[in-house]
Amino acid sequence: MRHSLPTIPQFYVTAPQPCPYLAGRLERKLFTALQGDQAEAMNDTLSKQGFRRSQNVLYRPSCADCCACLSARIRVDAFRPTRSQRRVAKRNSHLLRQVTSAWATEDQFDLFRRYLDSRHADGGMADMDVFEFAAMIEETPVRTRVLEYVGQGPSGRRHLQAVCLSDVLDDGLSLVYSFFDPKLAANSLGSYMILDQIELARQVGLPFVYLGYWVPGSPKMDYKARFSGLEIYHDGEWHVLHDPSQYSGTTHPLSVKPIAEQVAGLSLPSSLSAPISPATRSGGSL
Repeated sequence: MRHSLPTIPQFYVTAPQPCPYLAGRLERKLFTALQGDQAEAMNDTLSKQGFRRSQNVLYRPSCADCCACLSARIRVDAFRPTRSQRRVAKRNSHLLRQVTSAWATEDQFDLFRRYLDSRHADGGMADMDVFEFAAMIEETPVRTRVLEYVGQGPSGRRHLQAVCLSDVLDDGLSLVYSFFDPKLAANSLGSYMILDQIELARQVGLPFVYLGYWVPGSPKMDYKARFSGLEIYHDGEWHVLHDPSQYSGTTHPLSVKPIAEQVAGLSLPSSLSAPISPATRSGGSL
């Protein structure tokens, strides 16, 4: 189905498919194309409403009877590292951060393949080839940066250890995707990249670091709740996450608003604002 506003953009819904986070459930996404002169304004505005970017698409979960996925962000001025996180920062303090434009390299792809083969061999990205990888990195209509973390081996030769793809929003940094050398899993490079993003946001005066979705009940997402200053987007507002146990991944047929009502409730950039009366018509699926 496609749900459209009386002005651009148009919103679509994907067909249901197996959920990658909670077994036995089906996921569905509400999405819109990210293009044209308003791309950055759309990314900024909809990111504040729980959307995420993937290449030239903005999406957020819109499952039929489940609202477990909660957009999460860290308030930089409220973040205080734990003792364990301070150890992670110290353990990786030798790494050199190199910030580049959104351009894919062979070294990145080699690291990406080793990461997937070791940790996500049965995931939805397992079959990605070099061209699809380049598209993931390079197909962006907004301010996107690649952060490479480079270490030095015993021979003195530098080698790529971790990579983070991040968007620069008007109020923060948004982590689109990250991966690292699976042989260095003990170094907690995933957590280190988040810590480094927090420090980078602090240095440039951005108040938030967007982490994607936190999913109660999913072991893959537990680590996000370990960061202090975490806020989650729930019922149309950002809330400080005081107690993760207050949220659950239970399902209920009335837990999700109808798609047309979701679209009508979205705020758009001022240049696209118009009275919203969404119409429903047939269309394709992602």
